[in-house]
Amino acid sequence: MVVKLAGRPCLVVGAGAVAEGKISGLLDAAAKVRVVAPEASEQVRAWAAAGQIQWVARPCEPTDLEGMFLVVAATDSHELHENIHAEARRRGILCNVVDVPELCDFYYPAVAQRGALQIAVSTSGQSPALAQRLRKELEEQFGPEYEVWLQQLGEEREKLFTANMDPEERKRLLHDLASADAFKSFLRKHKSRRAKK
Repeated sequence: MVVKLAGRPCLVVGAGAVAEGKISGLLDAAAKVRVVAPEASEQVRAWAAAGQIQWVARPCEPTDLEGMFLVVAATDSHELHENIHAEARRRGILCNVVDVPELCDFYYPAVAQRGALQIAVSTSGQSPALAQRLRKELEEQFGPEYEVWLQQLGEEREKLFTANMDPEERKRLLHDLASADAFKSFLRKHKSRRAKK
């Protein structure tokens, strides 16, 4: 499941190096991020100073979860993590406790991204290192040209949906446009255009 987080309130408990990565991902998704931690890394302080996040410089309290869509716990306190997970469950809030799969309602996948194309790899928290390795392999397999091709596919899809045509014919054309042969044809044209520049 890919969840749209734009504008949704998300809480991160912790503001160290591990939390930075989670905050960065939430910011990339345009979430409304609140960070609660007594101390913060330079990067977290910079985000707060720039108004990109709200940082509350104190220990986490149960009321910090009020109104949140999800919470990420990234501290070094197992007891705090268990309390956050229990409070999130009580409130019906999605929870991710970093590196503790049994206290996670969702996992952060490793994502290979080419524009709107996102290929996510998850090991359900069993081996983030393997997920990262596979992400790197996918980035090699699916190069930057996929971003341009996907933009073209989106434009063609829009045209087909505005045309008055049989839905089955539209479906067939959409699959033809996204075929391996169509991609090979796109690559030839794309390389030819780049060579002329």
